[in-house]
Amino acid sequence: DVISRVLGAKLAEVWRQQVIIDNRAGASGRIGAEIASLAAPDGYTLMAMTAQHIIAATLYAKAVKYDLIRDFSPITLSGTTPFILVIHPSVPARSVKELVALAKARPGELHYGSGGSGSPPHLTAELFKSMTGTNLQHVPYKGVPQALVDTTSGQVQLTFAVIPACLPLIKAGKVRALGVTSPSRTPLVPDLPTIAETVPGYEFFGWYSLVAPANTPGEIISRIHTEVVRVLKTPEVQEQMTGLGIEPIGSSPQKLGAHIRAEMRKLGALIKASGTSPD
Repeated sequence: DVISRVLGAKLAEVWRQQVIIDNRAGASGRIGAEIASLAAPDGYTLMAMTAQHIIAATLYAKAVKYDLIRDFSPITLSGTTPFILVIHPSVPARSVKELVALAKARPGELHYGSGGSGSPPHLTAELFKSMTGTNLQHVPYKGVPQALVDTTSGQVQLTFAVIPACLPLIKAGKVRALGVTSPSRTPLVPDLPTIAETVPGYEFFGWYSLVAPANTPGEIISRIHTEVVRVLKTPEVQEQMTGLGIEPIGSSPQKLGAHIRAEMRKLGALIKASGTSPD
């Protein structure tokens, strides 16, 4: 919602038309996605697609009435945001390597919080568990803010959270940051090492994209893509997105399409391997 409003405000200036952000909350994004999939392919209805749409389509496969590949035309990957692995200061680990060693020495004793089963923070942790061979206990919450509250109080020992949610807590010393989940260090927190520096190949990040209903004419997709990418490159939007903990991207439609297909394979396999089911 937030990134859509940032882009919408600038696009309204470019198009000289009002851009309405229609936030259809609920059902893990399925309500809004179904509406968008049935909209006229004329360029006047777009959808902000994220990893949550892929997770929902996998977890609720029998209830989903659309196909994320067949029913949508990719426009651009708007931005990405990594997660940060944070721990309570009482946990005797000051690096990812030390945390892995501690978890292996105390299997099942360390607990991590998440925004619920199947949420990106949950899958981020499950990927970490599978790649490190550690046994961490999952404690699902209704949202990441609650998980962070219990991490700061020591009720759970660690959490994966997006940068805007946990950076103030890191600066205040209420949690300790060990690593970022992006494949390379991010300019958003340049001094923080990646988890991949200790766990080769580890990568998980949140992402935001823009898609249109399937069969939207190519010339319309091209025009929207050009204008959205131009807006993403403006200093004002870059500053706003960076302030939200989001790194602006502006990919081609082809690269976004490849990214969505890759994420469907990756997240689908991770959900299956972790035994994740809807709450």
